[in-house]
Amino acid sequence: MLVSERVGQFFLHSEDGRDRVEYTEYGAGDSWVVLVHAPLLTRRMHEPLARALAASGLHVVVPDLLGHGRSDRPADPLAYSVEAFGEHVVALLDHLGAPQAVLGGTSLGANVALEVAVSAPERVRGLLVEGPVLDNALEAGLLAASPLLLTARVLPFTLDAARLLSRPVPRSLLPFWAGVAVDALDQRSGPTAALLHGLLFGRLAPRSRERRQIAAPTLVVGHPRDPLHPTSDADLLASEVPGAELVRARGVLEWRLRPERLTNVAIGFCQSSWRAPSRRRRAAGR
Repeated sequence: MLVSERVGQFFLHSEDGRDRVEYTEYGAGDSWVVLVHAPLLTRRMHEPLARALAASGLHVVVPDLLGHGRSDRPADPLAYSVEAFGEHVVALLDHLGAPQAVLGGTSLGANVALEVAVSAPERVRGLLVEGPVLDNALEAGLLAASPLLLTARVLPFTLDAARLLSRPVPRSLLPFWAGVAVDALDQRSGPTAALLHGLLFGRLAPRSRERRQIAAPTLVVGHPRDPLHPTSDADLLASEVPGAELVRARGVLEWRLRPERLTNVAIGFCQSSWRAPSRRRRAAGR
């Protein structure tokens, strides 16, 4: 089934002016779903899932977070944090005129969705979180991000050279996920250093006591044998959020290379989240 696709933008107001955020919108209607990408990747990573969700009747929006893809990339570390990205998602919902949405995300995107569920729970219809990065991923995350941060600060020409070499590569001639990987090379040393600095020294995710208070329907997808997104973090989150459902991927790349099973689970979850009464209606009926 073909669905409509539209590119849009909105502006975040900051002390230095306005920062532009670009997004792609799939489908139409009032059953909103927002998907947030992993760090240093772009919204293209969620394109197959967004199209499948939209083909099922959902209205899907996939933004490039600030510092990623075709959105603006300020060089100020204060512009970047999980909390700030949560505020940006709420600003996106305001821009779209969406009172609520099912929020989904991978890795950093999962943490951003959790942040919105804690800071603005009235805007969250459900949570679809893949590979959350919580307590058990701290060491691996530092080992992965610190060398890149150091490289961006001390050897910035290496990132800039990779960008110059990758930009002319025609994505249309590459297999889809190869194109996504090439997109990840399109980094600018200054903004990338600022992004990593902001994420490493900011709040990684809501605290455990805050996660235990999340009331939205929640589906957690855990990755086996993935040190950056350990299954233990997915297990932890599923045990903390009341009524959360845990689904285990059969491999780290199952949702990327053999997506049918997990995509069908995601479609069913998003549709059921919109069929269920909202929290506001339940509260009004008490």
